[in-house]
Amino acid sequence: MAQHDRPHLDISGLAHSVAFKSPGSNARQRPLIRIREDHGQRLIAELASAFQHAEQARQMRDGAPPLPPPDGTFLEVELSPQAGPTTLERTREKTRQGAVTFTEQGARRIALFVPDDMRDALEAVFQDYTFGPLNERTGSPKGKTRVEAIEHIREARIRTFWRDDPAALPEDPQAEMWWSLWCFRDRVDRVLEAAAQLGLHVGEADTFLRFPETIVVPVYGRRAAIELLLFATGGIAELRRASDNPHVFTHDLRDEARAFIEDLAERTIWPGREAPAICLLDTGVNRAHPLIEPALAVEDLLSVDPAWGGDDHAPGSGHGTGMAGLALHGDLVAPLADQEQRRLTHRLESVKILPPAGFPANDPHAYGPITQGAIARAEIQNPDRARLFCMAVTNGGRSGAEATAWSAAIDQAAAGAESEDQENPSPKRLIVLAAGNVPDHADPAEITDADAFPAEDPCQAWNALAIGGYTEKSQIAEAGYEDWSPMAAVGAGSPYSRTSYLWRAGQSPFKPDLVFEAGNRAISPAKTEAIAGLDSLSLLTTARDVGQRPLDSFWATSAATAQAARLAAQIAADHPDYWPETIRALMVHSARWTPLMTDAITACAAKRDKADCLRRYGYGLPDLARARASAIDDLALVAQREIQPFRKESSGIRFNEAHVYPLPWPRQILEDLDNLRVRLKVTLSYFIEPNPSFATAIDPARYQSFGLRFDLKRSRETTANFLRRNNAEGREENDPRPVSENNDGWLFGERTISAGSLHVDIWEGPAVELAARNMLYIHPITGWWRERTGLKRFNDRARYALVVSLETPEAEVDLYTPIEAAIPTLIDVKIEG
Repeated sequence: MAQHDRPHLDISGLAHSVAFKSPGSNARQRPLIRIREDHGQRLIAELASAFQHAEQARQMRDGAPPLPPPDGTFLEVELSPQAGPTTLERTREKTRQGAVTFTEQGARRIALFVPDDMRDALEAVFQDYTFGPLNERTGSPKGKTRVEAIEHIREARIRTFWRDDPAALPEDPQAEMWWSLWCFRDRVDRVLEAAAQLGLHVGEADTFLRFPETIVVPVYGRRAAIELLLFATGGIAELRRASDNPHVFTHDLRDEARAFIEDLAERTIWPGREAPAICLLDTGVNRAHPLIEPALAVEDLLSVDPAWGGDDHAPGSGHGTGMAGLALHGDLVAPLADQEQRRLTHRLESVKILPPAGFPANDPHAYGPITQGAIARAEIQNPDRARLFCMAVTNGGRSGAEATAWSAAIDQAAAGAESEDQENPSPKRLIVLAAGNVPDHADPAEITDADAFPAEDPCQAWNALAIGGYTEKSQIAEAGYEDWSPMAAVGAGSPYSRTSYLWRAGQSPFKPDLVFEAGNRAISPAKTEAIAGLDSLSLLTTARDVGQRPLDSFWATSAATAQAARLAAQIAADHPDYWPETIRALMVHSARWTPLMTDAITACAAKRDKADCLRRYGYGLPDLARARASAIDDLALVAQREIQPFRKESSGIRFNEAHVYPLPWPRQILEDLDNLRVRLKVTLSYFIEPNPSFATAIDPARYQSFGLRFDLKRSRETTANFLRRNNAEGREENDPRPVSENNDGWLFGERTISAGSLHVDIWEGPAVELAARNMLYIHPITGWWRERTGLKRFNDRARYALVVSLETPEAEVDLYTPIEAAIPTLIDVKIEG
């Protein structure tokens, strides 16, 4: 493999914008078989019964504290497991869809609000289906698709709205706790007024989270009062716990090594004030440490609450200070031991987000606003500095299988969408998060299966980089542990690191995205005892007690996350013109799996099984040299482009444009290489604006503002067929149908990588075949910018980063030079089918 010493090649100018119309899908939903009259009459009876029970419940609530009378009824509508994504609400009926939950059999239950003055309109839908005339052309009853998807209709209960662990909903009506009320935006005032009348404790306004269609309000109170508030206001779409509980690791102190520290500090060329920064959101940092102070100005040591101070208050040797050392220097073992001069190209900032002892604990529901507030403090302090954010705080024990207020707030911050000030939009941001840690346990059998420990909230944020751990630590040096062995093999996932194996496939993004060294556990000779934090199986970093123990061991996904932020900052320093989306893409582009991980993926026959490996290891371990630059036989083509996914026309909201890239392959060289295997990796990275409400658990299009997909021309496919297959725009009724050629060679496949806002796949095959696969299509898919027309976001523009890498792993072949020469010749070439 040649040296990575050449700049990545910019292909932004090769994108050709074309009007786009989705060609649709050939996949067919298995039809529901209904006997029209029987099905319709049963639903009519169930609807009448639900309204009757709702009226009786209203009368029973009349003796409660006086509240404005409700103006509608919530129903629970159960859809058949065979029904596809279905929207029940209708603007003309003024019905509104709320929470969506699943039964064990896969049926969906949807909370549907029906205004009192629209009951007749809803009843008419079922009457028309059951007794109305059939369509003369299709022979179908009116409302067939909508009505036949419905299995049952019932009166809604509080459990209908519960989008959390079912066991966490209190059974006792008098049980008190913090609740997250996900309120319709136009009814939040009604909810707040009623909450005040009921004497409920509402969180401060600055702890509310505001999304396009919902406002999340924390409220403390009894279940009975929340239930009354729910049905009396008609303003609450769903309920969850407000239980964010940050979890950080502390650790034992290491012996003093001041002489080594002073030597390294003298050998280091420290960054200037203009260098990009890693902003740590943690427990604070002790900037008096000689290996931190030159890179962390006193004015950059901030807190969400200024009264907390900026110093690291975590017990033992601290936590934020350990993160700071790894974020600046990486594992300190090698830098302290050698004599080389070391240059730092990034600096630090710190915003303390956890209160020290003696101060009230953070409101348990407030970590979304706290995180956004911490980001704002750093940017206000230094508005012109480039920075990325690093947070190794997780909601301990809470799975990230679905979007939460905290994860959505992070998605919002990454997209620069948290501010509603259109005149002064927020910047887009790279945010690096920890996937969370498998808890300590003395019995290794209890913690051996990492898949049993779901990655923790908020790492499911689509736009963030979630970091897990792997390990190469295997040598145990401590006295008394000579017969102990490492828990994980070299190159395996770290035994501290969680996975997203239990998350919903096809809808939840793959997390972690990447892995870094996180250390190893040790197991006793009898395999009956496990121990964490041995120095020899951990990393070395700075500690807060500078006077007594300035160095300490550090491990788990906190350590991995700090290293990931360091690599991202190094790329940002080298490429100040690259967007956060691009830095994320380059980190993933550069990643490779260890041999052990590669063997596990190769052993999987089905693509869905390979995807399970992605949920354990992400895309592997990044390589800084590969992320920074290209080599003659391992090169990256990079594009940064804006795109307008949708447009408004008189007939409705339509797709707007797609981008077509001619790829500058050196055809003759690839054909001469014949059957030599080449590897192509495509990484598409963009940030969505989240809309975390209603049906987002079942339909990602309700959460994402838009989506993008890519497609590579097949080797035996004509350009005309490629363009027609991806785009129905301009296609005439009598035009030949596009042919779907064989698309073998992809490691994961289009369907597997569809979740989230980062799409990566790898193609391997003969060089001669790649020579003809010389065109790439980027096209939009739907999102709430298109579907939620009332929000008027359909003409918004978005941006994406594309990295296409090509390498010849079996031979050193100069592909870089001919590709570099070909790029200018393709800029003005017209693409015609």
